[in-house]
Amino acid sequence: MGASLRALRALALLAGFHLLGFVVLGTLAGADYALFRWAPASLAVKLTVVSLLLAIPVVRGMFMLGGRGPDDYPSGLSADPDTEPELWRTVRELAEQVGTRAPDAIVLTAEVNAAVTEEARLLGLLPGRRLLFLGVPLLQGLDQAQLRSVVAHELGHYSNSDTRLGPAIRRGRDQMLGTIRDFEARADRTRDKERARQERRNEKRAAKGRSAREVDPGGAGFTYRALARLYTGYAKLSLRATLADARRQEYAADATAARIAGRDATAAALREIPVLDSAHGFYLRSYALMGTDSGLLPPRGAVFGGFGELLSARALQLLPLRDELPDEQVSPYDSHPPVADRVRRIEELPPSPVESPAAGTGGTAGAGGGKGSALDLLTGPARTLAELEEAVLTPDARAMRRAADWPELLTESSRARLGALDSPLHRALADYTGDLPTMAVLLRVIDDGQLWQLARRLPLSDRTAEVTGRAFQELVRPALANGVTGMVLAELAGRSRLSWTFSWSEAAEVRLAPEGAEHDPEAAVAAALADRPDTEPLKRLLLDPAR
Repeated sequence: MGASLRALRALALLAGFHLLGFVVLGTLAGADYALFRWAPASLAVKLTVVSLLLAIPVVRGMFMLGGRGPDDYPSGLSADPDTEPELWRTVRELAEQVGTRAPDAIVLTAEVNAAVTEEARLLGLLPGRRLLFLGVPLLQGLDQAQLRSVVAHELGHYSNSDTRLGPAIRRGRDQMLGTIRDFEARADRTRDKERARQERRNEKRAAKGRSAREVDPGGAGFTYRALARLYTGYAKLSLRATLADARRQEYAADATAARIAGRDATAAALREIPVLDSAHGFYLRSYALMGTDSGLLPPRGAVFGGFGELLSARALQLLPLRDELPDEQVSPYDSHPPVADRVRRIEELPPSPVESPAAGTGGTAGAGGGKGSALDLLTGPARTLAELEEAVLTPDARAMRRAADWPELLTESSRARLGALDSPLHRALADYTGDLPTMAVLLRVIDDGQLWQLARRLPLSDRTAEVTGRAFQELVRPALANGVTGMVLAELAGRSRLSWTFSWSEAAEVRLAPEGAEHDPEAAVAAALADRPDTEPLKRLLLDPAR
């Protein structure tokens, strides 16, 4: 379907939404007219008020303003042509090869994604300002040939006029979803009011010594929900149509990328991006943000810069993931086709003229592309990574203290996390003893033979709660071991007897000082939780070696 037909359909879907609104308003007006003509005046007035309330979300949705403001775009760092000449040269060269106008601005973001927008007007009849959003994690994880394919794909959306229709499609989608949310919110408020009215009535009955009645809002808010379902049906029809177009546009943009940047580089980039996305999420959780609960961030420039370190250190671990494409379910409401299907289509294409005979999967040496890191396209990567933090992090995050290095971040965040430990065992111990849940209190409970009575205060599954004796002990012992180990580590950390070894390639390793068989936390916990509990190993473990 050409751009003109897509614009016509977008206009038709938007007009259909307004037509549906006029039909609903006309139906309400006709019902009001009939009521005033044939129904008692008092009933007609009451139902007219109801119809006016129903009309408010309809009218509000029809006149909802469309468009996208600055706050709706991903936050990022504007790449100036003067400071990033190589990046701009690459993008402009690709735009010329694609046969489209280059973007007016390039914004570097912290996401594993690339996207384009165009602030077109009059349903795309008039072109507008073009923006290319380019995720720095892509620059860190892709080579230059793969990045060229990603940019060529995005520029392909411009050449196919995909972005011109964005404002019209977005406006219709926002209006429909806003109207549905308005109806559902009003239905919820009506139901809550009815429930509150019945509860007040029951309070009055109780004050008079009469039994309360069951609170049941019943069909309160039914008319709002009925209209919400009507608009939901139209929204599904509209979304299926526009998102089917979006999936076809992705295939077309993939073909453009393969033609301009090479088949192999395009397929390799599509295989790489899901791997980068998964690795980036792991990096944020396990590295960059591990100290935020204690108000600590990595050194300046390392919040996003450390991702490259992790990719280098775990290159062999990530290698098999490139052959395991995501197993995605196809849905009519997906905006993108499955990655596996996109890769298959690309790999079935013949090699493009830009591909050298020696090029293998993973990149191409033609068309100005190479296997050097895409991050090398930036004039000063370290400076850019530091400036990206200032552009993307919230004011609260920027105000956090910075660790001197990654080992310090790991040590301080780990100690803070253990110090703030509030496990189910802590809560059970406090509930059972009525005392502060410390190791000294726990050891006293074990020595007094009350360990399994304490275990009954833990959150238990139905099966565990039903059994007794040895069966109960075996079922609850793993949870007890986890809880006691956590308390032991917290106690040792508080005495500065734990240290952590930082690694990009492996999980952090915790070490106990002094080391030795007599200071084995796992064995000491096992002895304390044995059928015949022995707390002496734990006491020796916790004893300050300097004393």
